[in-house]
Amino acid sequence: MTHTLPLPEFRHERVEVITGRRSGLVLTVALHSSILGSALGGARLWRYPHWSDAMGDALRLSAAMTLKNAAAGLDAGGGKSVIALGPEDVLDADRRRAAFLDLGDAVDAFGGLYRTAEDVGSTTEDMLVVSERTPHVIGLPSSVGGSGEPAGPTSRGVYAALRATLERVAGSGDVAGRRITISGLGQVGSRLAVRLSSEGAVLTVTDVNPAKMSLAAELGATWVEPGAEQLVPADVFVPAGIGGVLTDEVIDVLAARAVCGPANNPLADRAGADRLAGRGILYAPDFVANAGGVIYLDVEAKHPGHRDEIASRIDGIGDTVRRLFDEAEARGVTPLDAAEAYAAERLAAGARETAGV
Repeated sequence: MTHTLPLPEFRHERVEVITGRRSGLVLTVALHSSILGSALGGARLWRYPHWSDAMGDALRLSAAMTLKNAAAGLDAGGGKSVIALGPEDVLDADRRRAAFLDLGDAVDAFGGLYRTAEDVGSTTEDMLVVSERTPHVIGLPSSVGGSGEPAGPTSRGVYAALRATLERVAGSGDVAGRRITISGLGQVGSRLAVRLSSEGAVLTVTDVNPAKMSLAAELGATWVEPGAEQLVPADVFVPAGIGGVLTDEVIDVLAARAVCGPANNPLADRAGADRLAGRGILYAPDFVANAGGVIYLDVEAKHPGHRDEIASRIDGIGDTVRRLFDEAEARGVTPLDAAEAYAAERLAAGARETAGV
């Protein structure tokens, strides 16, 4: 279940909320901005208390994608789609297929201004179903010539950002012996945990799925129950699940020196960045740290086979984080302020170019 959060300010180009004619599920497709190009953002399948919570999630996530794609230097705007499961909804194989066919129709209605891909709760196989209804989908299975699962590139980018964060708070980017707490062992969090464990990090992990305890055991990581992970002393806290986990209450007891992770919108409220700074906790902006996957998907879709270039750009996320930390310190602002300003510069330049100025 996601956290119920207030609706964000509406500054989107277009939002469609429909009931899928095949699945009967509520789908939201949110196009936040196409100033820099066709918007790109994944399709989330998740359970929500109410359909309006799913719509709010789509609005927040699509706005974050605008910032993410701009800060990553991509010629792509921001969008997101969400398929909402209600508290009692059952999703068997037939209804799942129906839901993604419905999504394909909804995406196609945007005429190419929005491209979708897999996200939390969805898979590359689901995107193959979407492709039956629209060409505006990327990240299809590698078995059919697609770019495949982007979790690996996302994890690689977060690792680069985490090393840059450790350099700032611990004096070295080496993870050996560093205490790292990972909240969420999904596709990205689990990959990151495996890599960090192999390099000697002292891991504490948790997930809402108790079956993930087996991975913790394999890695020699300490398992804590969900909701207690923020109390564990750590050099870096890694939010790797759904958004909104860093509430005021969590921030006030967070026993970490820094936050850096793949979760989109981990701050329940933007003011949380100031609250973290007030406690002396360094925050690596999520939309910079977790951009490896979207870099991979966008560049691979436009320039197939350029894997070395993609890897170099993803590893460069660490350098971007370092520059933002320096900028924030020089200006006396939070890293989130610095990152948003960086993205805004690209968006403003794109708007001027569109207007022919």
